[in-house]
Amino acid sequence: MIDRADADRDPGQDSACRDATPDARERAARDFAEGALRQNAIRWTPASADASFRRYFRIVVDGRTAVVMDAPPEREDLDAFIDVAQRLDRAGLNVPAIEAEDRENGYLLLSDLGTTPYHHLLDPSNAARLFDDALTALIDMQRSTSTDGLPAYDAALLLKELALFPDWFLARHWRVEPTEDELDGWEMVCMTLIRWALDQPTVFCHRDYMPRNLMAVNAGSGRRSPGILDFQDAVIGPIAYDPVCLFRDAFLSWPEQRVVGWLEGYRQRAADIGLPVPDDPQLWRRTCDFVGTQRHLKVLGIFARIRYRDGKPHYLDDAPRFFGYLTHAIERNPELTELDRLLDAWRRRAASA
Repeated sequence: MIDRADADRDPGQDSACRDATPDARERAARDFAEGALRQNAIRWTPASADASFRRYFRIVVDGRTAVVMDAPPEREDLDAFIDVAQRLDRAGLNVPAIEAEDRENGYLLLSDLGTTPYHHLLDPSNAARLFDDALTALIDMQRSTSTDGLPAYDAALLLKELALFPDWFLARHWRVEPTEDELDGWEMVCMTLIRWALDQPTVFCHRDYMPRNLMAVNAGSGRRSPGILDFQDAVIGPIAYDPVCLFRDAFLSWPEQRVVGWLEGYRQRAADIGLPVPDDPQLWRRTCDFVGTQRHLKVLGIFARIRYRDGKPHYLDDAPRFFGYLTHAIERNPELTELDRLLDAWRRRAASA
């Protein structure tokens, strides 16, 4: 799920931050934080906007900063965030510490992992180093984080996510109604993608392990880099899912051959420590293609929903990136020929609408 802020944008551009006077929930969030810290804020600013109903604020008090999560309880469930944060912390991962909580009203006070997400730093010269740190954390997360009681990334959830594409991107954005024949073809595509997902070994799955949810932490801070955010939707899921999230990102693109090399590097490192990745590099490549296809279709649907339901149109600016990923997967895998046929037919009708 794409829940993290679009950190390139000024938070003041978002409707929740445009008003000069804070809204009631923001005032309550500040009261909660100042009470927990037993100090008045020297500075209080939006830390990020969010594509979900959560908001984040940074509070500066004498000698330190912290982050306040505002998660309206009728919209967001803090229990999952707290549960997964504790699992990751026990596994030795760098996640925000929960310093105070008000579950009834939907507020958390969190330690501050800084202001530098990976996607603000990544460039061709430092990508190898930053991604190496990210892979170390990912492998530790998959190997050491408890999955007891987590929901499964099962067929029902995979299909529910895939339905976001026809329901929101196709119907609302392209304004295309599929024919009966096309619906049959779409069902076949979905079953293929679900089969590839379910046939994989499963591990702890963050579900949104991408550069915007990784924070570069100062080496002198005593904390491991990267810091990991937005983990509340974690499941027991396919081992390829999080590596694909990292390298076929929603907001950053890399040359395809470099991505293939990074994914193969992950496979080799994972195999060396006993994670259940395929022995065959070609099978691994195909597995990543199919898992990625499911995710890319889902995220296109999510971005369209964010635009038309939530009034945040900028997310769809990245739609061409996803179609580029889909093109690479289709070209390499004959099983996706039907998806190619459908997208071509729908695109033509959308263009003529």
